[in-house]
Amino acid sequence: MSEKPNSPSCERNREPILSVLRGHFADRRHVLEIGSGTGQHAVYFAAALPHLTWQASDRVENLAGIQMWLDEAALPNTPPPLEFDIATQRAPISSQTGAPVHAPSYDAIFSANTLHIMSWSEVVKLFDALPALTTADAKLVIYGPFNYSGQFTSASNAAFDQSLRRSVPHMGIRDFDDVNKLAHAAGFALLDDVAMPANNRCLAWQRVNG
Repeated sequence: MSEKPNSPSCERNREPILSVLRGHFADRRHVLEIGSGTGQHAVYFAAALPHLTWQASDRVENLAGIQMWLDEAALPNTPPPLEFDIATQRAPISSQTGAPVHAPSYDAIFSANTLHIMSWSEVVKLFDALPALTTADAKLVIYGPFNYSGQFTSASNAAFDQSLRRSVPHMGIRDFDDVNKLAHAAGFALLDDVAMPANNRCLAWQRVNG
């Protein structure tokens, strides 16, 4: 039997992220996590926030690993993960039926450590897709490293960005102003910008143009 995938960074950052989610998702009900990766965040946050239905999603190659975490946790609020490749899809796809999932309107979106992995065109597509996925008052929380006014916030972030670009040229730490403009264009207004450990940020927006 295959071992579950494991990301040490998920273990390190889950508590600080949870402290932000407890505030911003207190009145939410249905969360779509975009880029769930291993599935560790999904089971941890779903267990800590049982009032939420936590919908994991990722590219098809990651779904089996996410399902392992969901199966082991056996939580009542974590449905099977959805296939969602932002590069090619406008809507998530059911991993059970293979059909697009259009009906749910999520009142919260969460994504961690994804924007610097996506190409910039994929980041644009992600924000373009949000209005069709969300309710009129939905909240959006994104965790990860960000630059400000084109400047790195630390030497370690600069080194991380350089390593990303050496590995895959389209990767790289995104600038807060650029991302915030995409959020604004999608109808989301900034609520919070929280400093996190290891020179990361947790950004929260709410949809105001529904």
